[in-house]
Amino acid sequence: MKKLFLFSVMLAFGIIANAQKYAFVDTEYILKNIPAYEAANEQLNQTSLKWQKEIEAVYAEVETMYQNYQSESVFLSNEMKIKKEEEIVNKEKEARQLQTKYFGPEGELGKKRETLIKPIQDDIYNAIRELVDEEGYAAIFDKASGGVVLFSSPKYDMSDLVLEKLGYKK
Repeated sequence: MKKLFLFSVMLAFGIIANAQKYAFVDTEYILKNIPAYEAANEQLNQTSLKWQKEIEAVYAEVETMYQNYQSESVFLSNEMKIKKEEEIVNKEKEARQLQTKYFGPEGELGKKRETLIKPIQDDIYNAIRELVDEEGYAAIFDKASGGVVLFSSPKYDMSDLVLEKLGYKK
């Protein structure tokens, strides 16, 4: 019985000694505390609004062309009707192409976001990586990424340490 107890204690001690260190960060919190990120977001929003207004203006032009066509169609020959319809269709196609150019999967907004935001995200990743190496963490979880964290103690929140590594908090 004494040997079993001693074995159990040694086994428990071995498990505790081999325990891994885990922590978490909140990347939303980190990003909100980086002025360059807020500035980049504002720049993206302004650019997006400008492009959206440009697209809306083209669609408004399409609508005007269509209304004019409807009111004039009784006076137009078949050839003129076809020509006007083609102009309207082409203008509508131009608006869709402009929309795809700015907001599509390979669009300008995505490229601009990549240029402005990715370097900030890379800096955060590198700071987290340094924390892992320096502090010996087995893993650092991001509670903002949608992963389910049922409970997290503030004592293990490394978000402020990441901000310090990036030079934003002391």
